Amino acid sequence: MRWEAFLQEVRERGEYRTEPEAERAARVVLGLLGAHLVGQVRSDLAARLPETFALILLNPLQAAEPLDPERFVRATAAWIEGATDATATWDVSAVLSVVADAAGDELMERILLQLPVGYDLLFGRPQAP
Repeated sequence: MRWEAFLQEVRERGEYRTEPEAERAARVVLGLLGAHLVGQVRSDLAARLPETFALILLNPLQAAEPLDPERFVRATAAWIEGATDATATWDVSAVLSVVADAAGDELMERILLQLPVGYDLLFGRPQAP
């Protein structure tokens, strides 16, 4: 996926007024997501993202432990100036729904296997119980 197309999708889904707002959300969310994915799954996802975002995903901050979805949202809020849990939920959903589209169904299944229960909702891909 090209940079412009990825950011345009994030901007539309997040209803951001400017491209820098969408880019900031994408950088933070992908940095946090990269800390939770390992091995071939992370590499396969990076291959489907624009190069700059792929590098962010591949060189994340190291997570001491996997964050459940609620803590992932709180961590996102902590990294975005002025964000609240509500706005961070919006940011996470906007970015991860675009990531899910770029990944496709098979890779999304593999991604969700590496993440704690509940991330399917953040990606906009609810799983049957």
